[in-house]
Amino acid sequence: MKRAPAPPYRGEGPHALWHVSEDPTLARFVPHRAKTAVSDERLVWAIDTRHLPLYWFPRECPRCTFWAGPRTTDGDVARFLGGKSGQRVHVIEEGWLERMANARLYGYRLPPDSFVRDPEVAGYWVSRAAVDPVERLEIDGLIGRHAAAQITLETAPNVWPLWDEIVASTLEFSGIRLRNAQPRVEPSTA
Repeated sequence: MKRAPAPPYRGEGPHALWHVSEDPTLARFVPHRAKTAVSDERLVWAIDTRHLPLYWFPRECPRCTFWAGPRTTDGDVARFLGGKSGQRVHVIEEGWLERMANARLYGYRLPPDSFVRDPEVAGYWVSRAAVDPVERLEIDGLIGRHAAAQITLETAPNVWPLWDEIVASTLEFSGIRLRNAQPRVEPSTA
């Protein structure tokens, strides 16, 4: 099932396509097979401005992000979003908070000409051609950036219990780098 896009955030800015990296020296983006890709097709991936906050984290930071969509129930809005259907929530593990506070990222704005919208995941765009960025912006102050955008940033000792609840709910969600999360805590049998 296709996911609905995230709601707008404060200070969102105009639509653009971005690549976010910790590397300030990228000059060209060449199609490649992403490690997590379902397909073997070589692509350049980009994220649109609406979904850019999904990448306001150190690259390897596991995160659970969620928001309401058209099929989200009032009960799930109340339970997970504090009753605010336009709210976005990002959750990281406590052990990543200091790294996030000290992270410096670079947002590369990419020319949209060769990109097409990914048909399955809202906010993602792909190009089959190499592209050169048209602009590079420094992205730091990630915790404050979330606050300024009115995106709730929370921490948890382990994201798995919440993640399991989110994917079983009616919310829209994105889980990124979850392979780097703490191991799942198995219920005690005692």
